[in-house]
Amino acid sequence: MPHFAITGRLPLSGTVRASGSKNAALPMMAAALLAEEPLHLVRVPRLTDVRTMSRLLGRLGVDVARTGDGALDLTPVDPAPVLAPYRLLRQMRAGFCVLGPLLARRGRAVVSLPGGCHIGHRPVDLHLKGLAALGADLRLKRGYVVAEAKSLSEKGSDPLSQGGLTPFRIGSKRLQGARIELAGPRGPTVTGTANVLSAAVLARGETVITGAAREPEIVDLGRLLTRMGARIDGLGTSTLHIRGVDQLGGAAHEIIPDRIEAATLLIAAAITRGRATVTGVVPGQLTAVLDVLEAAGLHLDVGDGSVSLSAPRPLRPVQVTAEPYPGVPTDVQAQLTALCCLAPGTSTVRDTVFPERFLHVPELARLGAQIDRRGAGVEIEGVNHLTGAPVTASDLRASAALVLAALSARGTTTVHQIHHLDRGYERLDRKLAALGAGIERRRGFAPSVAGAYNVR
Repeated sequence: MPHFAITGRLPLSGTVRASGSKNAALPMMAAALLAEEPLHLVRVPRLTDVRTMSRLLGRLGVDVARTGDGALDLTPVDPAPVLAPYRLLRQMRAGFCVLGPLLARRGRAVVSLPGGCHIGHRPVDLHLKGLAALGADLRLKRGYVVAEAKSLSEKGSDPLSQGGLTPFRIGSKRLQGARIELAGPRGPTVTGTANVLSAAVLARGETVITGAAREPEIVDLGRLLTRMGARIDGLGTSTLHIRGVDQLGGAAHEIIPDRIEAATLLIAAAITRGRATVTGVVPGQLTAVLDVLEAAGLHLDVGDGSVSLSAPRPLRPVQVTAEPYPGVPTDVQAQLTALCCLAPGTSTVRDTVFPERFLHVPELARLGAQIDRRGAGVEIEGVNHLTGAPVTASDLRASAALVLAALSARGTTTVHQIHHLDRGYERLDRKLAALGAGIERRRGFAPSVAGAYNVR
């Protein structure tokens, strides 16, 4: 397995461009299942998750082809398959976003429940609640969600026994519009909103979704669906009004920049006491993160499509709470936790979205961080420096936090299990190296702890 060897204490400097958003690209790719004609998506990042979604869509009758640097053409070629298998869903939870489009367009879907997640329990009950309100008959069978429009006039054979390739003839009726509440105990569900919104655009009549996610990625999905012919009002608010249409066509769309990657790159400059500019961003989507960085004593220059950061003074401790948009994203919580480890004084970081999302804490402690779990968060006593050591990533954002901490640490840090990072960051090691980081992707076994770190 590949790993990173990182030599720390090198201030980052330069300019880097943000890639397209992973969290927007994946549900947009799933939306190809709704279309009668091809979709052309621009600024699609090269990620493991994108490759996995491409394989899944291929199983579901959509041809996916790279047509240029960052461009994808998605062409529906076979309307029959309805089975999304576990072997792909266990690799990527976002694959569950095919459920709504399959159900709305083909009248039936057999989609594996997503695999386990290292950031805590992430139920799909709100997805199912919303689809049931639209008239879907739902049942669980051998770890799969079997969803069917109640008004179908003809049924095909069981896709679980036929490999998902048996044609399924759809009757003249379809899902029915409804009023749906999607907010759960921890706030709105982002992927649940994507699933239900994608199903509602082909439902008969009007659908009103309350408690909808307001994240920019949902807004961008809505813009794509609108270009395909959907009728949606209220994007960017917690209430969406959808008037169903009979069919959707093709469209061309440029995906928004990845605000999580942009925040990670800015924090990389901050934690190394450097100065860097991230271009190709929408600064308004980063407001909550930028507020935390300013509170931590960093200087920011926000331009039209860019953010520059420098570190003219020592870091200050901060209090961070990750919450739904427009708050600090839970996907940036781990990276900010790493930054707080070097801020003299006491910082606190809480996560109201995924309170269990702190598996990076013991690995940061291996580097010398003084950090304690406290309920749904952590309390951090800042230290003067971290020290290189071997660490292991547990999930996508935890891996980013360990890379950031390693950039600031004395000596060499080896970060293992970096396949997590490749799921959601496009060539992050190359971008950091272009800014002056001492980071190298290596294959094979890392040096022994005793040999590499002079442990006696």
